[in-house]
Amino acid sequence: MELDSVAIQNVLPHRFPFQMVDRIESVEPGVSAVGIKAVTSTEPHFQGHFPGMPVMPGVLIVEAMAQTGAICGLLIPEYEGADTLFTSIDKVRFKKPVVPGDLLIIKIEVTGMKMGIFKCNAVAEVDGEEVASGQLTAALKKDVR
Repeated sequence: MELDSVAIQNVLPHRFPFQMVDRIESVEPGVSAVGIKAVTSTEPHFQGHFPGMPVMPGVLIVEAMAQTGAICGLLIPEYEGADTLFTSIDKVRFKKPVVPGDLLIIKIEVTGMKMGIFKCNAVAEVDGEEVASGQLTAALKKDVR
């Protein structure tokens, strides 16, 4: 299954400038997903991070991985319409800067799911090279607000 930006907005509540996934190339709900983020120089965080040397903040790379993972979980029928809340971010490593013009490919592999707690391994790549990785855990809960 593939999702474009509009379809992603039907799953996630995030909108510009905080929607960090432009497209889902493939997803098997509750199992795996591959997301794409086109990194552009017009994104607001590049004005201050860093002038003359734009680098995508690591926290936004993690957010892109989290949003891709959330889509993988929220497409499971019983969690459709749920909210996704981080419960832990572990073993995150950054190996290479992500800069405007890069195409960030995010790969999610689900490692566990129990009672709405969703765990996954996430890897972000640019041009086939790993730029970041980590383990993410989130709670998928309905009626949080």
